[in-house]
Amino acid sequence: MMKANRHPSKVLGFLFALLLALLPVSPLMAGMLDTGSLIHAATAGAERAALVQRLGSPDVRDALTRMGVDPADAETRVARLTDAEISDLNARLDQLPAGAGVLEVAVIVFLILVVTDVIGLTNIFAFIRPAR
Repeated sequence: MMKANRHPSKVLGFLFALLLALLPVSPLMAGMLDTGSLIHAATAGAERAALVQRLGSPDVRDALTRMGVDPADAETRVARLTDAEISDLNARLDQLPAGAGVLEVAVIVFLILVVTDVIGLTNIFAFIRPAR
């Protein structure tokens, strides 16, 4: 017959001590943190998420595919960027004219079509009578 273990606390204590002995120990480092580094660390995650969201849009994915870049590779490269590089890239993307001025371009095209209808070169709009 098997003998019942009458001292489970000793066995549990031994297993707990063995577990603590085998765990890797990493040194802790304490230091003062300035407000700027805390703000930078907090905004870095948000900027990275915004860039990944931009990469996820269908327009950007189509453009990357047209240029021969796999969207999954682009996301992998973004994941490898440092916080400073992410911040710089987001700043440059905000300044790029991609998609900016679409309304102005549409108005200019409309005005050009109206002028060509008035001159008589085109007949696009039925409500415009050409000048004679």
